Amino acid sequence: MLIKTNEAILKKIDKLECEIEKLKRDFLKDTENSEKKRVSKPSLFGSVKGGDITEEIIDRAKKNLFRDPKEF
Repeated sequence: MLIKTNEAILKKIDKLECEIEKLKRDFLKDTENSEKKRVSKPSLFGSVKGGDITEEIIDRAKKNLFRDPKEF
């Protein structure tokens, strides 16, 4: 009976340690984000890794997204 009680206490301690670590991460993430002020970008140039967004890419995406209803 004493062993089960000790195991239960250790499990609770482990859960509390995990919760404290999560709280620390959340706190650090929130303070980090509050220090960085988000600035709206006037264009998407340089925002996408591996290439830039061109007018052709935007037009193609619009065509794929807003297809003609006759195609259905």
